[in-house]
Amino acid sequence: MNIKSLLLGSAAALAVVSGAQAADAIVAAEPEPVEYVRVCDAYGTGYFYIPGTETCLKINGYIRFQVNVGEDVGGDSDWDAKTRGQVQFTAKSDTEYGPLTGVIVMQFNADNATDQEAKLDSAYLDVAGFRAGLFYSWWDDGLSGETDDIGSVVTLHNSIRYQYETSDFYAGISVDELEDGVYQGTTDAAGVFTADDGPNNVGVAFGVGGKAGAFSYQVTGGWDVDNEDGAIRAMGTVDIGPGTLGLAGVYSSGPNSYYSSAEWAIAAEYAIKATDKLKITPGVQYYGNYFGGGTEVPEDFDGLGDAWKAGLTVDYQIVDNFYAKASVQWLDPEDGDDTTTGYFRLQRSF
Repeated sequence: MNIKSLLLGSAAALAVVSGAQAADAIVAAEPEPVEYVRVCDAYGTGYFYIPGTETCLKINGYIRFQVNVGEDVGGDSDWDAKTRGQVQFTAKSDTEYGPLTGVIVMQFNADNATDQEAKLDSAYLDVAGFRAGLFYSWWDDGLSGETDDIGSVVTLHNSIRYQYETSDFYAGISVDELEDGVYQGTTDAAGVFTADDGPNNVGVAFGVGGKAGAFSYQVTGGWDVDNEDGAIRAMGTVDIGPGTLGLAGVYSSGPNSYYSSAEWAIAAEYAIKATDKLKITPGVQYYGNYFGGGTEVPEDFDGLGDAWKAGLTVDYQIVDNFYAKASVQWLDPEDGDDTTTGYFRLQRSF
């Protein structure tokens, strides 16, 4: 009887528990439908719609490993390895004024495990030809090789610009903050430099360029307000034979934030398309009244000597989106010792 009573009691208890569970049963909510990423082909390849919006987003960038070679490039060493990772976000959407574009570029540089840098490389908005934000000026452009030295010491500025463009022509004007640009001044007998003016400088630049068949061209100018000097540059390329010939010339009325390496310079290169994957680019440049780099510059180019520069750059595409580059450059200033520098680079783009 005890066993029978135990079994009956257990059954009754299970029935009570089952009834309670049935009364309190949890009903699972229907899963919300998932919105899959849609391809956006209105602005070219690589764009997709941000879910729930009509904004198209593209993510691209590159990973670069580079070994620099030259006197004291690594402190007391003649070689130094560096690694860079860069990612760019480009957002586009249609408006009544045309596409509204926003770009953010983040760059991460590492000389070693502890000496690293993260920086905002660009961030700007663009609509109907107007652009405002942090972006590179026309003075950042150059020939395809590594020999030409025809750009500004600093080409990344907070700027406002307007650019009109078609498929074969563009023309624009910009107002640039030159806070980290070039400062004219004097150096005393002890080697102490005194700038004529401080930061919060401003400049006005223009760019005109385009292409006509196998020929492309660009004319760039800029006026540095605080330094009261400016520069103008012209360059062009044309397909000849197995490669592309590039020529450039630049003139500066005095050291300024747009050009300060020399009073004038001319450069030439010939980019030889040896194979579908191999490009070889020899180049040469001549400087008149050569000063060199740096942001602390004299008030004029008087008394400076000339200089020669020659170099060779080799580009090889290993596979799609992965290439190697090697470059060697020789510089011979009249007022100083000649130097030889170079680098080897591996880069994977995505």
